[in-house]
Amino acid sequence: MNRISGDQRSSPTRRALLTAGAGAALVAGCTRGGASGAPAAATSSGSAPPTAAAGGLTPGAMTLFKDPAYNFNGLLALGGSGAGAAEVGEVLTAVNAINGAGLTAQTYVQTFRALGDQLLEAPPGAPADAQTKRFRALRAAQYYGQALFFVLGSDDPGSEEQLYKAGRGAWDTFCGLCEPAPVKANVPYGATPLPVWFFRPDTSATARPTVILTNGSDGQNVDMWTYGVPAALDRGWNALVYDGPGQGQLLFVDQVVFTPTWEKVVTPLVDWLSARSDVDPDKIALTGLSMAGDLAPRAAAFETRIAALVAMPGCVEPWLGFPPEIRKILTPDKQETNDIWNKEVVPELPPDAADVMKKRFEPFSIPAMLEARQGKLFTDFYTPATRIQALTITDVVGRIKAPTLVLDYEGEQFYPGQPRRMYDALTSPKDYLKLTAAQGAQLHCSPMAPQLHCEVVFDWLEKTLLDR
Repeated sequence: MNRISGDQRSSPTRRALLTAGAGAALVAGCTRGGASGAPAAATSSGSAPPTAAAGGLTPGAMTLFKDPAYNFNGLLALGGSGAGAAEVGEVLTAVNAINGAGLTAQTYVQTFRALGDQLLEAPPGAPADAQTKRFRALRAAQYYGQALFFVLGSDDPGSEEQLYKAGRGAWDTFCGLCEPAPVKANVPYGATPLPVWFFRPDTSATARPTVILTNGSDGQNVDMWTYGVPAALDRGWNALVYDGPGQGQLLFVDQVVFTPTWEKVVTPLVDWLSARSDVDPDKIALTGLSMAGDLAPRAAAFETRIAALVAMPGCVEPWLGFPPEIRKILTPDKQETNDIWNKEVVPELPPDAADVMKKRFEPFSIPAMLEARQGKLFTDFYTPATRIQALTITDVVGRIKAPTLVLDYEGEQFYPGQPRRMYDALTSPKDYLKLTAAQGAQLHCSPMAPQLHCEVVFDWLEKTLLDR
């Protein structure tokens, strides 16, 4: 296992460092985290970022785009096809159109947004029935999510909230046409309630095992469909999808950023579930995808009613997901940090790397998000950076009592080494599993193999909760 060293506080030679180091690393590391939720990859050696090396893990037809950031996003869309959350032909046609026009944030956003719009219209031929409308809406939600990820680098960054609402509208249309439709509710959480969608195999009052599906830092609800809802329903489980602070509605509309105390998010969800007659309160599991591989374990360290936990992948220090060149900007002093950022770093930051920083920091800073929507780069680096640092859970992993599965991925490009660190720190019953390129399940969150991903997770959950 390669341990990742802590932050280095010495001042770097930032002019050379940013142009040759952080800028390139950030551009390579801009991938959808939400399913991704992860920033640019960090290394302990200062060598080329793993994202560049990971290109060897996407040979031939797996390389949709030469740029690894866009390629990862395209693979996520393609992988959703198995759950009905994309169509192979639609994705590949979009890929061809984008490459033909020249890959940029603008062409990517424009192409996938148009595809989402198209799917909300009637298909060729006979009028669409409810089932057709349902899955066209689900695919539209996927494509709007693809466009949303890169919109801050497009010609119209101010359309971010509108684009989010388009995807959310498609998701709600899909949910309303499910049979049975998920229960929609708002669960109390501070001044801003958490929107939830509670999926059930049927409307009986049978008390069932239930999984709470937790998204990463910039995934959308459609990703939680791909990474868990059908797998749960097919096994007779309930599944809860929700937006927490820093995610979905709470970020883009309500303007609430991430919190390091994720147990305060999960506990009201468990309260709400436990009050339902169709939930077995002794069989509530919690999963965390991408950066939620940090959030969910944090919650389970304090919320003792969680009966089983899955970290996908295990993550203990999200801040290490940024290149060391970026981490070195942060000092204990806010003014010093922001002076370094604004006077030394920003003037040397390439435009594409600046767009990455806008995207990476917006879930942790509302001013950064609002400035990005105006085409501006934030000026306060210190506040969001310290919020990301605060997500470190190395001091609480040992408190987790629930049986835990820690997933890892061959070529994990965002949190390399961290799944094993989490596994080693756990004192509860635990399992560690790495998904591999030989299975087509390489890279962060196995973007090309979400069905295999779900098989692994739910087989383990069944064994852990139902056989005890």
